[in-house]
Amino acid sequence: MPESALEFANVSMTFPDGTEALEGIDLTVAAGEFVAIVGPSGCGKSTILRLASGLLEPSSGTVTRSDRSLGYVFQDATLLPWRTVNRNIDLFLELQGVAKSTMKARSRTALELVRLDGFEKHLPNQLSGGMRMRASVARSLALEPELFLFDEPFGALDEITRQSLNGEISRLFADQHFAGLFITHSISEATFLSTRVLVMSPRPGRLVAEFSVPFPQPRTDELRFQPDFASLCGEISAQLKESLR
Repeated sequence: MPESALEFANVSMTFPDGTEALEGIDLTVAAGEFVAIVGPSGCGKSTILRLASGLLEPSSGTVTRSDRSLGYVFQDATLLPWRTVNRNIDLFLELQGVAKSTMKARSRTALELVRLDGFEKHLPNQLSGGMRMRASVARSLALEPELFLFDEPFGALDEITRQSLNGEISRLFADQHFAGLFITHSISEATFLSTRVLVMSPRPGRLVAEFSVPFPQPRTDELRFQPDFASLCGEISAQLKESLR
């Protein structure tokens, strides 16, 4: 079996106020695998991501992650408004104490990978919403992460921009071979991006179904109109509705 980048073993999470967020989560993300999680609002999807990143510790069970670099893309681009695109991409490298020569090379590569070259000197308020999210992705790409965590990063964007960025993430995944864990409310987005889709129940969140996604990476917009894609989205949707009963 491929080396695991992330593993949850019988993980449960209860917050100090008594809220039971997660119950009995068993989850493995192998190196080079892209896993998407869908589920109803409040089911604990984002809690899984915070546990995966180490921002939270589980109430019970264990979370094991690769000790190599971790990338995290939030729901908002979280760029520093007084820093240019280039300086925002440098930020995580600075915090890690990376040498300036290495930082410059990595930032340039990340900028090119997300197709923002030419916008190095722009401030965040000079960019569109989609471009700000590209910069946010580039900031984590510069870390050369083995594990990439995405917390509904495109939920606030218009559909055309969202689909465009889905294509960019698929291309980056095919090129960089990182392990990915992507949280979303969109079944279509989950199916388009992932190699495997997991469905969660309402709180306390449990993993109730798993679907393999057979389409080759990188994926293009034409995939969304193929009968096999629509059929798989329908199966996932039916399972999600079943979990709400």
